[in-house]
Amino acid sequence: MATLAIGDAPSLVDQQWINRLVRWHNNELPELRKLLDYYEGAQKLSYMHPELVDTLDERVRQVVINWPRLVVDALEERIDLQGFRLGGQPANDIELDHVAQYNDLDAGYQQAHVTAMVMKRAYAIVGSNPRAADAKYPLVTIESPLEVHVELDPATRRVVAAIKRWHDKLPDDQVRYYLTLYLPDYTVTFVVSPERGGYVEVSRDDHGLGEVLVVPIVNRPQLWAPLGTSELADVIPLSDAACKVATDMMISAEFHAMPRRWALGFDEDDFTDKDGKKVSVWQTIAGKIWSTSKTKKDDGAEVGQFAEADLTNFHNTLRALATQVSTVSGMALHNLGYSSDNPASADGIRAAEARHVKRAERRIKGFETAWERIMRLVLLVRDGSVPDSARWMETVWADAATPTFAQKSDAVVKLYQADKLVPRRMARRTLNFTQAQILDMEREDREDVTRAMYDPASEYGVKPTPEPQPATSARAPVPAGAGPR
Repeated sequence: MATLAIGDAPSLVDQQWINRLVRWHNNELPELRKLLDYYEGAQKLSYMHPELVDTLDERVRQVVINWPRLVVDALEERIDLQGFRLGGQPANDIELDHVAQYNDLDAGYQQAHVTAMVMKRAYAIVGSNPRAADAKYPLVTIESPLEVHVELDPATRRVVAAIKRWHDKLPDDQVRYYLTLYLPDYTVTFVVSPERGGYVEVSRDDHGLGEVLVVPIVNRPQLWAPLGTSELADVIPLSDAACKVATDMMISAEFHAMPRRWALGFDEDDFTDKDGKKVSVWQTIAGKIWSTSKTKKDDGAEVGQFAEADLTNFHNTLRALATQVSTVSGMALHNLGYSSDNPASADGIRAAEARHVKRAERRIKGFETAWERIMRLVLLVRDGSVPDSARWMETVWADAATPTFAQKSDAVVKLYQADKLVPRRMARRTLNFTQAQILDMEREDREDVTRAMYDPASEYGVKPTPEPQPATSARAPVPAGAGPR
């Protein structure tokens, strides 16, 4: 078994923070896991009687209409983080972009937003880079609320303490449990030691920065819920109802969509297979062929069938539930799979999506506060202080309405040509060109200007032969109208 160098037990203050945060985190975990189950489509079937569930065998399983995932993903797809700007400091902007690229935040921010929308919040943890060659790139990791929990100052709503709990498995399959405690002046990691009967210290970082290096990325914070609310809160009851209706529809299809048979004058022992064994209830109901030795004339037996049932009532109920989901989520009904035979016009589609776009813009306002704090912590960890200019940092987001490239290009060209209301670099950023692409464009612009001012071919190329000029007389020209008198 691998050994691990261990140190002291937690101090009294550290142990108090650990007990407090672990207790609160444990109280919240069941709700967070339930929200995640709904997003993953792994929730239990609601509104169905337990006896009916016990009666049905594996032939009928729950039908999951995963509207919770659709509601979250459709909203997240409108939220694209493009970078950070300090204003008038392009070199610092490039450095922040490099930090984001180093930490793969172009993918990490999407995971953070999805997690926050589902489970109320995600977290980002900032720390120094253990690799000396990459010290100018502090580490930024996106964390799950299933592992991280924080406590906020009631007055300032800033993080005053945080924990992260996780575990790993050793080669001998033994599980080792860790806990990291984040406080304003230090970060300390503990491991559970069965030998000592509690936590023991394994690493410590006395950074002395005066900041907890954990930032919650909160979805829809409220005065009564500063750590956020889930986008699924209003959708879960409707999703439960839709899953119940869809499951009922499949059960009805099994029992009633095909012609239902009836029989008079029989008992259960009369239904047997070709080997004389008694058939099951499902074989009796759904079997294609029934055979019996009884006859109507001799035994008073009679067999017949009812007409098959129409399942339209289930379709109408599902559409009514989809309409309610569209109402509470701001999504257009066509995004839920319901559309008319006559396609809507482009203006009609934009009008139907206007509320959803506005909702995405509201979420952006909430998320950008967290991302700005994260990048300020990056500067604090890297440089030991945060410059005043970074306090007014801005995040750059793509247009939540996702206009076409042609529409955006037309608008940018008009602004650029209208007395240069938008400078060239801003115009290119508006068209979603990356920082690297913009730098390549500017380099090519400088090369074009250099060619226009100085053509090397004039110095080193073949000299053009001058064209011959017509011969002229040495006599001075005579003014027009002048002649011998």
